[in-house]
Amino acid sequence: MADGGKPTTMRAVQYSGYGGGADALKFVEIPVPSVKKDSVLIRVEAASLNQADWRIQNGFMRPFHPKFPFVPVTDVSGEIIEVGSAVREFKVGDKVVSKLNFWRAGGLAEYVAAPESDTVSRPAGISAADAAGLPIAGLTALQAIQSTGTKLDGSDNGADVLITAASSGVGTYAVQLAKLGNHRVTATCGTRNLDLIASLGADEVLDYTSPEGATLTSSTGKNKYDFIVNISDKNKWSAFKPRLSDRGRVVDVSPNLSNFLASVMTLFSWRKRLSLVVLTLGKKDLGFLLELMRDGKLKTVVDSRHSFEKAAEAWARSMSGHATGKVIVEM
Repeated sequence: MADGGKPTTMRAVQYSGYGGGADALKFVEIPVPSVKKDSVLIRVEAASLNQADWRIQNGFMRPFHPKFPFVPVTDVSGEIIEVGSAVREFKVGDKVVSKLNFWRAGGLAEYVAAPESDTVSRPAGISAADAAGLPIAGLTALQAIQSTGTKLDGSDNGADVLITAASSGVGTYAVQLAKLGNHRVTATCGTRNLDLIASLGADEVLDYTSPEGATLTSSTGKNKYDFIVNISDKNKWSAFKPRLSDRGRVVDVSPNLSNFLASVMTLFSWRKRLSLVVLTLGKKDLGFLLELMRDGKLKTVVDSRHSFEKAAEAWARSMSGHATGKVIVEM
């Protein structure tokens, strides 16, 4: 233990090569990160897993990322125990949320160093688990909805919007944000989540295994959408195009090759087109989402909570593709 009570080492979960899934995760004892002048040291209370975490492990960015051994996870919430000399916004004891640097990550650990520029105060009344779910999934949903021109102040007249994979982490936030924009929301999900997605505000929920869900056809006769927010990597442009209004647009969060090509082919189209979402939102937007959560206008749907000791179980749950909302690891 260092002077002042700050530990010198910490437990972390890391992997040392591509592949292997949950079985490749190992607990290690490593030094507590040092704090730069513009960063803070956070005692992690909760971390949330994202699809990108295990896709990187599977070699999604091979050979450029990551450098081994690697401590994964970018979305954390906790308490500041040390601040750098140039930090002005925070002090020791503050509760915060941080979207860690994508290349360094490090969130699956007892402590993490985070730049002040990537860290936001956590309002009173919001749990660490709920806040940790927001950074990647919440910001991706916000950017997808905002890219349709949606205003979230209740001033929009609303449009017909379809959201696929609505029970995913991104999807559960997207449904709620679309409703804040006064949109008429149709959502797709599996049978077991129909009631949940309806409770988040969706006007109609389609079981993707049903004939209506498979063809994206509303049982109420609404077969044209002004916007489709696609969160599934299985849906294709050829299925979306007939369901768009004349100037409709697909906003794709998780494009497959077919949809990537469609985004290029329709780039300059004045009518039906597909555009990709590349996350660029940051601290100000994360703060906005936390304000919505504080005001009871947005919530995190938590699939499951896992102790730090059972981080491998959380990893396996995320990889299963069956999680509803966010998978959380609590320290």
